[in-house]
Amino acid sequence: MKKGLFYLFLTLMLSVLVACGSSDVGTDEPAEETPAEEAPDGEEMDGEAEGETDATSDDQDTYLVATDNNYIPFEFLDNETGELVGFDIDLMQAIADEAGFNVEFEQMEFAGIIAAIASERFDMAIAGMTITEERAESIDFSEPYYDAGLILAVRADNEEIQSIDDVDGKVVATRSGSTSEDYLNSNTEATVEAFPEITEAYQNLLSGRADAALYDVPNVLYYADTETGGEITPVGDLLTGEQYGIAFPKGSELKAQVDEALATLMENGTYGDIYEEWFGERPEGM
Repeated sequence: MKKGLFYLFLTLMLSVLVACGSSDVGTDEPAEETPAEEAPDGEEMDGEAEGETDATSDDQDTYLVATDNNYIPFEFLDNETGELVGFDIDLMQAIADEAGFNVEFEQMEFAGIIAAIASERFDMAIAGMTITEERAESIDFSEPYYDAGLILAVRADNEEIQSIDDVDGKVVATRSGSTSEDYLNSNTEATVEAFPEITEAYQNLLSGRADAALYDVPNVLYYADTETGGEITPVGDLLTGEQYGIAFPKGSELKAQVDEALATLMENGTYGDIYEEWFGERPEGM
């Protein structure tokens, strides 16, 4: 009798223990949470699923932009860093930021840029390029972004050449493929020597191999003041009224985007800020 009661009590105890053990699973203890996905550096992600974040520069279109690297202060290589810098570079980047796309610059000789754009090798070009009717036959231009012109430069000790009227029969250096080369060939009887880089023209002038040099005003003024310490000097009047534009292949849809962004930058003061950084003063009215 006692044994029967003992076995009955033992059976009840085992039943209670089994019931308690089964209730531990998924009841008393909270379910284990799936660990948060970790970023590569070990930090937890902020919970935004891939594809739900705001658009970043990685999501934007990237366009290839042709430029030069030897037209101070518009585009040139920084001597200390080797990076491409200048007014054109900063302006193009600001346009890209405003329009919502990325740009990648590729450097090449100025004389080849128009043909490269016409063949659609590049999406755009910015290189202190003067808008002309002849160029507009094969490529499209943005709205003008810089007013320029041509000016003559001579060695500081040259008293014979004081204007463009004095260069007939003289050797005048300039840059190949530029409007200054066209101007000399069309309006003077000078011996024109054109070089791929404008610095070569200045070097020929300094060494005496050329009597004068003709090129765009901002570059002549910068080079005369900064690079030669006054060894060359501009003379005569400003020649031609020129404007720079950003170049596109014919019919490019990018032109409208760039024009809109450029107009915004001119209205909100960004263009004026970039201009002042590179030329020391703000353009009139900005």
